[in-house]
Amino acid sequence: MIYLIGGPPKCGKTTLAKELSKSFEIPWASTDALENVIKPYMSELDISKQFPVSYQRCKDNDEKYTKYSSNEIIEAYRQQARTVYRAIDMFAICEITDGNNFIIEGYHIEPELVDELNEKYPNKVKSIFLVKLDREKFIFDIRESTTPNDWIVARTKKEETYQKIADMICEYGHIIEKESKKYSFNVIKMDNNFSKKIYLAINYLIPD
Repeated sequence: MIYLIGGPPKCGKTTLAKELSKSFEIPWASTDALENVIKPYMSELDISKQFPVSYQRCKDNDEKYTKYSSNEIIEAYRQQARTVYRAIDMFAICEITDGNNFIIEGYHIEPELVDELNEKYPNKVKSIFLVKLDREKFIFDIRESTTPNDWIVARTKKEETYQKIADMICEYGHIIEKESKKYSFNVIKMDNNFSKKIYLAINYLIPD
């Protein structure tokens, strides 16, 4: 079985993948790694078109979230996700062919992709999407973050930028939630009781 964990950044995907991997001794990989495998085989022009998140980086989040709107940033993430679709597909079919269980997590995993994989590999794929929709809770949690080199805390100085980042993550979450409902995929809102929600997600993916 291939276990797919999708959703916007900073919603608990990596935490869930690590806990699932540890509990059931299943290897896991991040789609960020697949993205980095693809890039060296593309021209600089193709990279700028297919991986726009990299070109929106700026010197810090304050500059980025002044220069780009939430919609532009979300679309950049989603374009980057579409670019990595085929790599996820190939990775999944290799593990399915070898009879392996494997966990793949990352924002590149979107409902549309999971629907395609379900059709191609019936009963071989199970998915879940994690979102955060509470802006104020998101900001509070980020300030309490103990993640080393957290990309939000390390690259943000202005108070208003935290609000803009929270707006983007929550708007992105609403999109993923809407599209997940379209395909009848399970979505867990991670704003509160984070540890309990991780447990619920594990139980959904691999029931006791």
